[in-house]
Amino acid sequence: MGADKPVALTDEEMLRLLKRAATDLGAQAWVVGGYVRDKLLGRHHPNPDVVVERGDALKLAESFAELAGADPPVTFERFGTAQVTLPGHLVEFVNARAESYAPDSRKPDVRPATLEEDLHRRDFTVNTLLMDFDGQVRDPLGGRRDLDARILRTPTDPLRTFADDPLRMLRGVRFASELGFEPAPDLLPAMKQMKDRLAPPVISAERIAEELRRMLTSPRPRLAIELLDAGELLEIVLPEIAACKGVQQSGYHTHDVFGHTLLTVGKVPPDLVLRVAALFHDAGKPSTATPDGAFTGHEIVGADLARSALERLRFSQKEIETVVKLVRLHLRPVYYSSEWSDGAVRRLARDAGPLLDRLMALARADIAASAYPEPEKLDELQARIEGVLRERPSRLAPLVTGEDVMRVRGIGPGREVGHIKKRLEELVIDGEVPPTREAILDYLAAHPEL
Repeated sequence: MGADKPVALTDEEMLRLLKRAATDLGAQAWVVGGYVRDKLLGRHHPNPDVVVERGDALKLAESFAELAGADPPVTFERFGTAQVTLPGHLVEFVNARAESYAPDSRKPDVRPATLEEDLHRRDFTVNTLLMDFDGQVRDPLGGRRDLDARILRTPTDPLRTFADDPLRMLRGVRFASELGFEPAPDLLPAMKQMKDRLAPPVISAERIAEELRRMLTSPRPRLAIELLDAGELLEIVLPEIAACKGVQQSGYHTHDVFGHTLLTVGKVPPDLVLRVAALFHDAGKPSTATPDGAFTGHEIVGADLARSALERLRFSQKEIETVVKLVRLHLRPVYYSSEWSDGAVRRLARDAGPLLDRLMALARADIAASAYPEPEKLDELQARIEGVLRERPSRLAPLVTGEDVMRVRGIGPGREVGHIKKRLEELVIDGEVPPTREAILDYLAAHPEL
């Protein structure tokens, strides 16, 4: 560990230390990739990649870490790479290299190469821009031109680029959704040819999921799904969503299920689980469609499909449970009418629990993605929800226990206890029994038929 706790460095301070370390070692090195791209776009990028053209990347990393007062670098000697962690920054060092891949693996065989060879093996030209430690940019492959035109282009034939690393297909979609860039004309046809390589063991579920996360929390999640579909990657990554294409629906809907899903995803806030829930909220419709245009139970089927897909993609259990609950409940606010009793409003608030705000946001997006004639009804529902949540004492919290039921009734443990307790809770929610422990126990004692 460094002698002193490392302090946060500004970009200028970090570049100055990199220059000093390279000068001390007589190394020729450049910042490359996303850091340079984002700097030119006016975006913050905290994690520079340093490619060493002449010298030793591992020694440069060690020298930089020492100058910055950081822990010794984490090294990966097989790949000639090292990482130095600083407060707010992760700096990666790599020797200029060329790579070759077996057809069934993403793990490359690495050999030393020239800087030009190294740049040609990267994913997109906008990520081949070089910057020296004084901030001067060098553009050997036309990346600046593509950056200005907001185009994603591969440095070599996209079939070769994607064959080397199939994850680059998803990265391309993600860059488009994050940056608002357009794929070059040859990218989507290449994706269609290479789509089958987006599967284990070549690409892990975790890596696919990470790209999806970033797509869905980008400023353009709808564009990401559209590009996945256009490149025929959606059927590989999310077949449950691809199945929604062409499933017609009537009533207030203006699009098929897939088109409606895209609109809904685009209308929810940039919250990951909320956007995933929007993506799956109607995923149960293809398998529940009937000739008369009904989709009975699609929210239950969709919740099951969401669980299966997110488990396949290794989402966390907490994320999965949240999405599943939102999908399962998504119709409840949509079906609201002024005729609902206060008890019905309380049940919605109780059943949604801490997900209530997200559920309402999903319902608003669902309605906004159709031609529904009364979207303002959700404002009325929101006001009524806020009213029942302000009630004191609250009618939503259980006030008696199973032990209370057994004591008053003189019965032992069993299913009857649960049934009685639940019935009492429903009577309180409906306003038929005052929301106090004493009143509930008195009611229980006075109504043996309960």
